[in-house]
Amino acid sequence: MKTVPTSLMTAAMLTVFCLSATAQDKTAYVDDRSDGPALIRSLYNAINRKEYARAYSYFADRKPFADYQSFVEGYAKTVEVEVITGTTTPEGAAGSIYAPVPVAIKSTEEGGKERIFAGCYVTRIANAAIQEPPFAPLHIESAELEEVDGPLEKALPKVCYPPS
Repeated sequence: MKTVPTSLMTAAMLTVFCLSATAQDKTAYVDDRSDGPALIRSLYNAINRKEYARAYSYFADRKPFADYQSFVEGYAKTVEVEVITGTTTPEGAAGSIYAPVPVAIKSTEEGGKERIFAGCYVTRIANAAIQEPPFAPLHIESAELEEVDGPLEKALPKVCYPPS
């Protein structure tokens, strides 16, 4: 039996790992639920990294799509997503804090096609001081986005409103 020097095997394995660079390697991991805008930036960080289960987990039980597979398929041709968020004004209501987050999103698809979306996400957290396990962190309660004309910076809504 012929033996291969350990250093040669190590070099070969490192080459394979380097060649299989993924979106995760190019974009730093961000998972921040400290406020509404941070949560939305985390959502699009997960999408850019192709971590669709993490992105899906940011939504509450009432998701704005049919199911997980539909969510993933919605990003099948997406290469990169850029998001900007506007000013939020959190409001308390019935033991929860809601934060409507204005967003503008530029989606780049395979082939270079760019699309601009604008609208509002509403984030919510139940009063953390009175929750019992399992803890329910800040999450996306609802989303209303529509495709608009660019540029990205001009597409950002000036204000979004909390649920009534």
